[in-house]
Amino acid sequence: MSQYDLVVIGAGSGGVRAARMAASFGAKVAVIEDRYLGGTCVNVGCVPKKLYVFGSGFSETIEDAQGYGWNVINHGFDWSRLRDNKIQEIKRLNGIYDRLLKGSGAELIDGRGTIVDANTVRVGHRVLHTQRILIATGGWPRQPDMPGIELTKTSNEIFDLEKLP
Repeated sequence: MSQYDLVVIGAGSGGVRAARMAASFGAKVAVIEDRYLGGTCVNVGCVPKKLYVFGSGFSETIEDAQGYGWNVINHGFDWSRLRDNKIQEIKRLNGIYDRLLKGSGAELIDGRGTIVDANTVRVGHRVLHTQRILIATGGWPRQPDMPGIELTKTSNEIFDLEKLP
């Protein structure tokens, strides 16, 4: 049985920030995450979207460059390279979140936190007792039960398609 001042469920931007701040004031902190560090923005939201939008702007720039003296031969687009580079950038950012958390002294626990009562959280077989619990789980897309839903993609899948749509 472990004792903490604060247990944070969720390691997105908000949960990580709260954990780091509490730890910086001397609190014993545990952060529980069952997916990925950085939350929606880093993994399936802002970051991949901005990388894709930025990458999409080069098509016109390359074509315009010829008029300014640039020799542009064989320009083309490789979706899998962009997607794979996006994955590497997200892994890099996940590593930064991991180092920031560990550097703050907070303990990162891989798993799904279940609140047992006002001062107890269970992660697998582990029981954590705490003065405070912060729920920072963020959101998750939900697909309604309707005809044709199998043809759709949520924001969680759209950035990792095998082929360019």
